[in-house]
Amino acid sequence: MPLRKGKNHSLTAKLELRDMILNGILPAGERLYETLISERIGISRTPLREALGALENEGLLERLPTGGYSVRTFSFEDVADAIEIRGLLEGAAARKAAERGTDPVKLQEMREILTALDQVVVIGSAEFDLAAYTELNAKFHACLGELAGGQTLLRELERANRLPFASPSAFLDAQSVLQEFKQSMIVAQSQHRDLLEAIEDGEGARAEFIAREHARLALKNLKHVMKHDRSLMEKVPGLSLVAG
Repeated sequence: MPLRKGKNHSLTAKLELRDMILNGILPAGERLYETLISERIGISRTPLREALGALENEGLLERLPTGGYSVRTFSFEDVADAIEIRGLLEGAAARKAAERGTDPVKLQEMREILTALDQVVVIGSAEFDLAAYTELNAKFHACLGELAGGQTLLRELERANRLPFASPSAFLDAQSVLQEFKQSMIVAQSQHRDLLEAIEDGEGARAEFIAREHARLALKNLKHVMKHDRSLMEKVPGLSLVAG
């Protein structure tokens, strides 16, 4: 494969490596050799080094004392903390949006997203459109971050969401399989509506509380997978990196 060079190829390398890590192609603890990885994905060494550094910043790789990188292994506590951090940041965004006031256009966009989600999350329905739910759920959470209006908070939220198990969509594949997880999606949609209502009514404390409880729902699902049904781990991107 011919080697690619340049800034865009650094981004390409980062995305390809991230997918290989999250899908278990590069397993937890594996040392990454620049020469082998460079040849494998057709990226020259300079943009590859930039990509490895970026993935270290995201927390997926760790630098070795002897040089180079290895795929990071996470503890259950690491993952729980990542979800908690996302909840804290979304809670802060919700509170600020409620207290500062929000763009009516953005609020209307969120209302339309919720209406579309209502069509997907139908109580008692045997069929479930996972792709549609995933896309709409991601849009809702992206809008929530934008509502607060601060670039610093938005940047930190985006950083937290890059951890595979902290993302609002992290457990959706698993949730679409088990009946009790499908029920949690109904609860999540109710929380979405309560959260938007609190923001519209200017109830900062309530909005923050709901956002944090919403993240805790993901943590509850994580605990179920890790402690009771680890066979579902393959349905959660990146969870194969978690030990114990």
